[in-house]
Amino acid sequence: MSDAAQTHRPRILTGDTPTGRLHLGHYVGSLENRLRLQDEYDCYFLLANMHAFTTRADKPADIRQDTIEIVKDWLAVGIDPDRSTIVLQTEVPAIAELTWFFAMLLPFNRVMRNPTLKTEIDAKGLGDTYSFGFPMYAVGQCADILAFRPELVPVGVDQVAHIEMCREAARRFDQFYCNVDPRTEDEDYAKAGGVFPVPSALVGRIGRLVGTDGSNKMSKSLNNAIYLSDTPKQVKKKIGAMYPGQSREPNEPGNVEINPVFGYAEAFIKDEAQVDELKERYRRGDNLGDGHVKAAVIDAVNELLDPMRERRAALENKDGDERVIEVIRAGTAKANLVAEETLHMAKRAMGLDFGTRSLAWK
Repeated sequence: MSDAAQTHRPRILTGDTPTGRLHLGHYVGSLENRLRLQDEYDCYFLLANMHAFTTRADKPADIRQDTIEIVKDWLAVGIDPDRSTIVLQTEVPAIAELTWFFAMLLPFNRVMRNPTLKTEIDAKGLGDTYSFGFPMYAVGQCADILAFRPELVPVGVDQVAHIEMCREAARRFDQFYCNVDPRTEDEDYAKAGGVFPVPSALVGRIGRLVGTDGSNKMSKSLNNAIYLSDTPKQVKKKIGAMYPGQSREPNEPGNVEINPVFGYAEAFIKDEAQVDELKERYRRGDNLGDGHVKAAVIDAVNELLDPMRERRAALENKDGDERVIEVIRAGTAKANLVAEETLHMAKRAMGLDFGTRSLAWK
């Protein structure tokens, strides 16, 4: 699709921090929305490798490889680099510059009240030992997004707080430097002369997919994830080991609400009538064991993952890594044109437009 055709479509920006392979929680939380919207929006998908350094600054080689692996996951899922732009955060200097400007507009106490930031500090056991750059990544996310002036940001439910701070940054900048009336409706900020639109979050159809432990959100760090690259055998083992929340015989009534496997049934079995039948029989104790429900879920998950496995297999070699790097380079070169335009617009609004620059991408 030509650049000209893309510029007439509303824009999306979202992405992932390279901390490991992507899992089913990422898929239902954001990835399937990205797939669905590729033809309706001008899509930019960010590899937030700079943010990975906030907690793993001593592991640059791991971050590099995780960055490549995430792109393989994206391509395997069906992200098409001919329809969507894949962007490497560290090679878009406008993001770092905008982070600095937004840091002057967002009070420190406001940044530290971000509930997602507080949750990550607790979950990762950082205490008060985290680096100065760790809270800065929350401001950096505002720059990640606003550098591309999107209207929509597909995210998981746990990222909505970050988007709200991004919306605040856009409003503050436009009010301070573009004289946009604070009473302006969010959807009208750009029309009122603001540099930045006030983007909206688009949460996936399942805000929180429980992990295979049956209680916590699916997460690599909690070792309760089913990865998009898992083999059929691994999927069967993980789902088969899930505790159904109760002890019962196949002919005894069961409680669907406390059985986490039914959350997977609702998420991944396409036939709603089949899901309804499984629930009804389970509630009645109609000779339906937990193994029967798990088998149906395993089949559905593997049906979803099979084409992803096939596409990913084609990238599992040295040539595959090189192909991924070429995709990153091509997308980032295009992304810099947009981000540099945004930065120039912001600097002009701030009275800092003493000249223009161009980036040479090799």
